Amino acid sequence: MISEQLKGIIRDGEGLTVEFKECRNKLNKDVYDSVCAFLNRSGGHIVLGVRDDGIVTGIDEDALPQIKKDLVTALNNPQKINPPLYILPETIVIDEKFVLYLNIPESSQVHHCNGKIFDRNEDGDMNITNQSDSVAHLYIRKQSSFSENRIYPYVRINDLRSDLFQRVRKMVRAENPNHPWGVMSDEEILSSARLYQRDYQSGKEGYTLAAVLLFGKDEVIQSILPQYRTDAILRRVNLDRYDDRDDIRTNLIESYDRLMAFVAKHLPDPFHLEKDQRISLRDNIFREVAANILIHREYLNNFPAKFIIEKDQVVTENGNRPHGHGLINPSNFTPYPKNPVIARVFKEIGRAEELGSGVRNLHKYTRIYSGGNDTQFIEGDIFKTIIPVTPQATAQATAQATAQATAQATAQVEKQELIIEFCEEPRTTSEIMEHLQLTHREYFRKFILKPLLESGVLHMIIPDKPNSPNQKYYSHIKDQKNV
Repeated sequence: MISEQLKGIIRDGEGLTVEFKECRNKLNKDVYDSVCAFLNRSGGHIVLGVRDDGIVTGIDEDALPQIKKDLVTALNNPQKINPPLYILPETIVIDEKFVLYLNIPESSQVHHCNGKIFDRNEDGDMNITNQSDSVAHLYIRKQSSFSENRIYPYVRINDLRSDLFQRVRKMVRAENPNHPWGVMSDEEILSSARLYQRDYQSGKEGYTLAAVLLFGKDEVIQSILPQYRTDAILRRVNLDRYDDRDDIRTNLIESYDRLMAFVAKHLPDPFHLEKDQRISLRDNIFREVAANILIHREYLNNFPAKFIIEKDQVVTENGNRPHGHGLINPSNFTPYPKNPVIARVFKEIGRAEELGSGVRNLHKYTRIYSGGNDTQFIEGDIFKTIIPVTPQATAQATAQATAQATAQATAQVEKQELIIEFCEEPRTTSEIMEHLQLTHREYFRKFILKPLLESGVLHMIIPDKPNSPNQKYYSHIKDQKNV
């Protein structure tokens, strides 16, 4: 959001989707009521540092960091907003005064603030907690608006894959060693992630479409959604058909893996330094692309999602429930979560960014990757993304990408073999890094240790306390009873 656009919102005044709070030195107590109401209604704009009459009073500069910190902490606290909201306030200067801007999305779920349910109308925020008809209608509206919440009462826990739950536990621990999902049962994870719900209109309750897509066995997914697939295609030489293809019809977690493997096979990864640290432009771009094609998609639409690598661009298409039509400007677009429940799970396991920030990063890195060209986002019944690829990258890709991927995979396998052998006896992080002659701890944690823990190659000697200073790791060939 740029200041001129925000000035326009302020000039138009408060309404169903706009709310002002003065918050000069501290947060107004009713800020969270408004956040809850916006989530439950149509989303919108909350601006802190503006009076009800539209006068910009600003937030004191000394108080700004603490207000922002308190806001982020509360929005991520289920004791305050439940389910919590993952969004960062944006600091904007208007007329030399600081304001905080929150772009609140419409949610697919019913949210509570301090145990109360708020809804929104033109007059402001309404506490509807004790209005049974209003609460029932709110649940009905959410169920009918977001297909990921569709309930399948005959799906049972044994229709879901227990190994995927175990993998998710490892992934969330790698992101946050104290993540509550790390010690929850399969059923508790489903409940916490809102993948088990009740339909207040029909009285049905059970696992949702989102639960099946994330954790379901392949035959269960295909039974419920026979049209579901993600088609990864390489089309550089044979333009009428394809040069390579992966027809992906599995759960969303492994679909992501297969899309990224297809990218590694067919797209180059040019050398790039950021703050004296090499980063993968390709992975930073296409992790976001792969996540978006799986998260922001209307799964009841029969249109199959497509990921097409061409000579000078990569094109993705997927069925969509549009909030507008035409070309989107990434620098000022309003993000709408198409499947907020699925998006939350992807964020928890480290495969999605904050709503909106991931797209901005994609835009930033694409310019570097493509020599100055921009990604195009085209909103419609079919959502389309076009990522340009430089002619140099295209020329290198066919000859070098497979060799590069093979070399990287070989190096990774060699590292794994060294670690497996070295960790026959329990080893600390520092010992393993020294053995591999590595010095960058964050790189080691994210790209080496985390995948080995997720895949079950390494184990913790203190699994209940992943962040323990006494933590050591041992390989699967070491019998745990000897540890």
